[in-house]
Amino acid sequence: QLMKNAAIVMEGEKILDILPECKAMFEDCEVLDAQGQYVTPGFIDIHTHGAGGHDFMDGTVEAYLGAAQMHARHGTTALLPTTLTSTNEDLLNTFATYKEAKAQNRSGAAFLGLHLEGPYFSYNQRGAQDPKYLRNPRPEEYETILAASDDIVRWSVAPELDGALEFGRRLAEGGILPSIGHTDAIYEQVEEAYRHAGYTHVTHLFSCMSTITRRNAYRYAGALEAAYMMDDMTVEIIADGVHLPASLLKYVCKFKGPDKIALVTDSMRGAGMPEGETILGSLKDGQRVIIEDGVAKLPDRSAFAGSVATADRLVRTIVSLAGVQLADAVKMMTLTPARIMKVDDCKGSLAVGKDADIVIFDEEINVKTTIIGGKCLTIH
Repeated sequence: QLMKNAAIVMEGEKILDILPECKAMFEDCEVLDAQGQYVTPGFIDIHTHGAGGHDFMDGTVEAYLGAAQMHARHGTTALLPTTLTSTNEDLLNTFATYKEAKAQNRSGAAFLGLHLEGPYFSYNQRGAQDPKYLRNPRPEEYETILAASDDIVRWSVAPELDGALEFGRRLAEGGILPSIGHTDAIYEQVEEAYRHAGYTHVTHLFSCMSTITRRNAYRYAGALEAAYMMDDMTVEIIADGVHLPASLLKYVCKFKGPDKIALVTDSMRGAGMPEGETILGSLKDGQRVIIEDGVAKLPDRSAFAGSVATADRLVRTIVSLAGVQLADAVKMMTLTPARIMKVDDCKGSLAVGKDADIVIFDEEINVKTTIIGGKCLTIH
């Protein structure tokens, strides 16, 4: 719903009221004039590895806070710090760092919990994930990981792996979202994971994902086709205009729609930074990658290595390349990801009683102001 000349009244961290018309005077209030620009819910990024020269796998509070600040400057008010395949030692270190960073985070996008990406992935669909860490899920390992942190809210897994269905059920029972990613599954394996193991979401649709294959004389649909066939399955797309061209952006928007699509950056440390060489993952033992043409690539240019997009770029791209209406584009960056992560009771829309997470941007979707929890953090 688009309202003109409306006013949002905030008190503390919450939205107190929404008035259909701006009043000339607000007694005892600080007034921020949006000057006729768009005022929307804050953007929610449910898959990001970093930004501003920082990666969440750096294992430092500085990296968490720096990435959150860079994303906030581009309209993101909440995000899920996302890991890469790594040693369990690095993963456990990340858990401790996350807790400390969340307690200190007062000037960046809020942390909604951790998203673990891997290490339970298909070797054939590994993309830029380090293959030496890939393995099947085993209870003796993942129970230790789950016991080490109560901040895990999402875990991306290839559902065809031995033990993955049991693992998905374990996650869902614990209130953690099992997500299908880096998978070589055929349709029937995805269907079983969706219907019987809690895998209701798909990690970066099209990227590192099986499609129609032929085995001997027989054709098999893949994970991509399954995502379209299962109407209630939600998906996320890296809408930077590089991972997916205009034709595929239009395709997914036509068949899944704004209620089932979340826009994600999948950004690495190069987001908001100049092009050139950088590191994917930890500064200590991450992989060297190259930023060029508005995307990160492996040095041999055989695969993308995460995006350098920010949330405002995603909204801008899905509108300009896919012809999506602005209201629907914003929904894919706000309410839909909030619903996927089950935080729509307090985030994702402008409504009385919800968190005062707000972004103001112009016609070109250039962010002018970001408000997180009622605090104005960014003004351009």
